[in-house]
Amino acid sequence: MRTLISLMGLGLATTLWADRVNFDAAEPGGVPAGWTVAVTGGGTPRWTVVRDASAPSKPNVLEQSGQAKFALCLKDQPEFRDGSVRVRFKPVAGKEDQAGGVVWRYRDSENYYVCRANALENNVVLYKVENGKRSPLDIVGRKDGYGVKVAVAAGRWHTLGVSFAGTRFQVWFDGRKQFQVEDATFGEAGKVGLWTKADSLTRFDDFIWTARRAVR
Repeated sequence: MRTLISLMGLGLATTLWADRVNFDAAEPGGVPAGWTVAVTGGGTPRWTVVRDASAPSKPNVLEQSGQAKFALCLKDQPEFRDGSVRVRFKPVAGKEDQAGGVVWRYRDSENYYVCRANALENNVVLYKVENGKRSPLDIVGRKDGYGVKVAVAAGRWHTLGVSFAGTRFQVWFDGRKQFQVEDATFGEAGKVGLWTKADSLTRFDDFIWTARRAVR
């Protein structure tokens, strides 16, 4: 259920729409209602609701167990420009990759922003995917880098989040602020969602979005 949050009492002249999705009301074995599967670069993604006794919010999680260059699962609504996305994720398996990510300002399967954490590389990186090509974005105050090194343990639940306003994006991992990125490629409202890469078997729970000026 979406919630209207007023921040006037905190001295902030704005309101936020917010929602938390834990997949517990969804029937196991399929894609949850209100979500759409997409793929960048080909492949056969397999997004299904499954039960997980270790889930932060029991009993269900959303799992991606197929193989695709980039596998996406998008919230059908709302579309918005400024706000935040956050998710709990657990890298389970994968020989090529063990990645979990969040997507925002999604236009189509060829154009969007994504921030992901990878248990095989132990790093967090923010990219733009433009015309199907993924490019890492420079961290504010640093050039020619590739995200940040951080411990991403396989088989454990982590929290990944991004707040975005205008051209500035702030990345959080496991409750700690990691870095900021500045980019103006996609300035319009878009969908938000989840992302994995290659043969990653990844589970997701407690997807939270907040939006300013939701479009629909």
